[in-house]
Amino acid sequence: MPWDDADETLGEFYVPPYIEEMADEVIKHYDFTVSSRVVITTKADKGGLIWKIETNKGPKSLKILHRRPTRSLFSIGAQEYLVNEKNARVPAIIKTKSDSNVVVMGGKIWFVAEWIEPLQPVSADIEGAKLLSNAIGEFHQLSKGYVPPKGAEVASRLYRWPKTYQKVMKKMTWFRDIAKLYSEMPASKTILNTVDMFEEQAKNAITKLEESPYKQLAALGNEEWGLVHQDYGWSNGQMGPGGMWIIDLDGVAYDIPIRDLRKLIGGSMDDLGKWDINWIVAMLDAYDEANPITDELFEILLVEFSLPNLFYKNVKDILFEPTIALSSELDAVVNRIVEIDQTKWPVLEQLHAEWRGGKRK
Repeated sequence: MPWDDADETLGEFYVPPYIEEMADEVIKHYDFTVSSRVVITTKADKGGLIWKIETNKGPKSLKILHRRPTRSLFSIGAQEYLVNEKNARVPAIIKTKSDSNVVVMGGKIWFVAEWIEPLQPVSADIEGAKLLSNAIGEFHQLSKGYVPPKGAEVASRLYRWPKTYQKVMKKMTWFRDIAKLYSEMPASKTILNTVDMFEEQAKNAITKLEESPYKQLAALGNEEWGLVHQDYGWSNGQMGPGGMWIIDLDGVAYDIPIRDLRKLIGGSMDDLGKWDINWIVAMLDAYDEANPITDELFEILLVEFSLPNLFYKNVKDILFEPTIALSSELDAVVNRIVEIDQTKWPVLEQLHAEWRGGKRK
C-alpha cells in the first residue's frame, strides 16, 4: 500500500517515520550492524523503497517490494536461483539470522542484497547497446529451468500475448473517445488525426500474431523459456566487476524472452528519434551470441515490433487524467512518434529480408 502520510511537498526521498521504524526492526533480523542508511529511490504511490545501507560486512541494499508478497517471493526465488545455481551477475540475497531470504513486515516483503560496486552505465551509443543486448541474452539463457519456491505465485505472461494485443486494439477506441470528449485540449486534434493509423497497425499485429508460431512456442511452457526482466534498459544493465550486471529483478516473470529485446530496441530507437538498421542488427547479433534467436523467435520479434507500442505507451495516461495528459507536451510527443513510425516500416522490411540466424545476409 502507499505511504499513509505521503506528501509530495516533502520530496521524492521522504520516508514516513513508521516505515523507518519498520526498517530498524527488519535490520535486527540480520547478522550485521548498520552505520548508515540512505534512500536511493521510492515508489511512495505503491509503497516500494530502496535504501543503500553501510554495514560492518560491506554495503548492502535494503528493499521493500511493493507487489503482493506471494508475487515478490517469485522474484526473490528467481534472484537466488540465478546466483546460486547459474552464477549469474545479479546481486546475491543476504540471508537472515534464521536463514530466510526475506522478512515480512507491514504486509510487505523486505529483503537485503549485496550492493554491487562499482557499477557504471554503458555508453549511450551502439557499443553500449550491444553490451546491454548481450547481457540480457545471457540472463534469458541462464534463467531457463527456474522453478519458483513453495508459496510463491507463478508470474507468467507467456500465454497472455493475444489478450495484450487485444487490449492495445481496444484502447485505441478509448483514446479516440477521450480525444473527442476533450476536443479543446492541445493534444486532442493530433490524436484524432493519428489514432486510425495506429489502430490499423494494432489490428494487423493481431492477425500477424495469430499466423505466427506464437502458440507453438508458448506451448513449450514456462520453465523452457525462463524469465524476462520486464523493465530492462540502460539503468538496470550496468558494467561492474567481471562484466555486465543486471539489477532490480523485482518484476521478473516467465515469458518468451524476445519481448525484453523488443523493448530494449524500441526504446533505443525512440532515443535515436528514428529506426536505424545498423543499430538493430548490432543489437540482434550481440543478443544472439548469448541466446540464439531462432527463425521462429525472429518472426515473433517482428510481430512485436509491428504493434504500435510507442504510441500506446505515451498516450495511455489520457485515460486516467485527460485534462492533465492531453497537453501541448503530449501533442509534441505524438507528432514525434508519427515521424519515428514512418522510419520503422522500411527498416522492418529490410530486417525481414536481411537478418536470419545470428547474422545479416
